Amino acid sequence: MVFEWPIRVYIEDTDAGGIVYYANYLRFLERARSEWLRSLGFEQERLRQQNCLFVVHDVHIRYHRPAKLDDELTVQLRIERLRKTGMTLTQRIVRYHEHSQETEIISAQVSIACVNELGKPTAMPVEIQAAMNQSLIGEPL
Repeated sequence: MVFEWPIRVYIEDTDAGGIVYYANYLRFLERARSEWLRSLGFEQERLRQQNCLFVVHDVHIRYHRPAKLDDELTVQLRIERLRKTGMTLTQRIVRYHEHSQETEIISAQVSIACVNELGKPTAMPVEIQAAMNQSLIGEPL
């Protein structure tokens, strides 16, 4: 299953030409990951209390088309690989048109590590792994 989160492009997301500033796509991806975790029942504060912090270890991003001021976008997320101490995600940002046609804005592979408060790799709590296994592995983006 693919998780989707809607994003609208606001003026603060753009450069002087009304085009989304390239680094802001990373913020959009992060918001979608946070909302995905929330949808699974794991808010960031709860994870922190369980000594489980998710940090980006590596990201590969490809910019396909620009997004512009006032665009309505959808951030998609799917687990590619799940490990005890992290995961690899495929994330995309798309703009939908009439008849469900889409324009791909960016695509990214994001490696996430689970660390403790000291920054050391740690195993994710079992209930988080179980929820992730049930929710997203499988369906291609």
